[in-house]
Amino acid sequence: MMEPKNNSEIVVALDIGTTKVCAVAGYRNQHGKLEVLGIGKVTSEGVLRGVVSNIEKTVKAITEAVQAAERMAQREFKVVHVGIAGQHIKSLQHRGILTRDNDHMEISQRDIDRLVNDMHKLVLPPGDKILHVIPQEYTVDNEQGILDPIGMSGIRLEANFHIITGQITASNNIHRCVERAGLRVASMTLEPIASAVSVLSEEEKEAGVALVDMGGGTTDITIFQDGIIRHTAVIPFGGNVITKDIKDGCTVMIQQAEKLKVRFGSALAGEVYDNRIITIPGLKGRQPKEISEKNLARIIQARVEEILDYVVWEIRRSGYERKLIGGIVLTGGGALLNHIDKLTAYHTGYNTRIGTPIEHLAHGYVEQISSPIFATAIGLLMKGIQDVESGRIRVQQQPEKEKEPVAELEEKEASGPWYEQLFRKTKEWFEAEPDREF
Repeated sequence: MMEPKNNSEIVVALDIGTTKVCAVAGYRNQHGKLEVLGIGKVTSEGVLRGVVSNIEKTVKAITEAVQAAERMAQREFKVVHVGIAGQHIKSLQHRGILTRDNDHMEISQRDIDRLVNDMHKLVLPPGDKILHVIPQEYTVDNEQGILDPIGMSGIRLEANFHIITGQITASNNIHRCVERAGLRVASMTLEPIASAVSVLSEEEKEAGVALVDMGGGTTDITIFQDGIIRHTAVIPFGGNVITKDIKDGCTVMIQQAEKLKVRFGSALAGEVYDNRIITIPGLKGRQPKEISEKNLARIIQARVEEILDYVVWEIRRSGYERKLIGGIVLTGGGALLNHIDKLTAYHTGYNTRIGTPIEHLAHGYVEQISSPIFATAIGLLMKGIQDVESGRIRVQQQPEKEKEPVAELEEKEASGPWYEQLFRKTKEWFEAEPDREF
């Protein structure tokens, strides 16, 4: 494994999920591929449906995950790039207009930044904040459908924006957990956007594709068309409700239900041919319990079909129902269920594949990280590297910036008004040479 030129190039991504907390450290090598230096993955107990519900347990999980990544990378990390998700995430469409002073000057990045900054001034429901402002198409002097207006001339610049909002309290709780773990948040990215970066190809984004990230607490949907994010949504159901259904349907403990789902579960009951009988140890002094594999698959299939009904409804609501040439890409822990891609294709009518985050990894990566479970963490790592390389985030310069105001304050206190300075200098002159003759 090649070493980076300096430590500032190493980025740490932190995926705080409902079922697990992942920390991944890495950098981009000279060939543009990701070199993963450290991985940490621990069970999460303080997060409910993507939102922090117990500060202490979440801080403990974050600390353990980052320490595991530090041991593997043999480095100490202080700054992380974090993901945010949960059913509080909402999206809306808005149109912005900018009237320029001079039609002879070319449209620059500064004009686009002014448009984006205007979107951040939108009035939102109390308790909400803007997480991302994503430009769609631009219009320059009534000429529509422009994807990149930089360099063009015109007076009136308009743009459609896809705006993603979330609760301020959810964001603050993530910041609080990370800081209490002795770390600092460099950036916060919506997790479905991060997952899309790691598992979708540019051709799929251009053709039109729906990314369905099935996590433990939520199922996140991101729809792309012409290479642009067109729609985002969060469904408050994930793998945990499937586990709960198995627990209730088979009358077993929650830990046993999770093991049944992972080891013997199938999303398509029609694919279970031999119909084995699974024996589970009973509670103290009770007989073992026997469960049919086909019945287990029926329980799982019923809940997965319900989640897919919500996915289809969101695709229709987006207006891109007939434009998804790339179909559906499944990722996240839920994508590990046997035959879930077949059930999705059968139930929705779209071509379906399982998305794994290996396309951007350098050769010789750890096999563990090729799982869809790490799709969000790898995407956060890539987004963090892009932010550092573009200069949007300067991790190393932060401590120096914090010291500057203190130095300026001390200098002002030492200087004071002009007459005090004159008196002080005169006094110093006499004290330095008391025997001077005039």
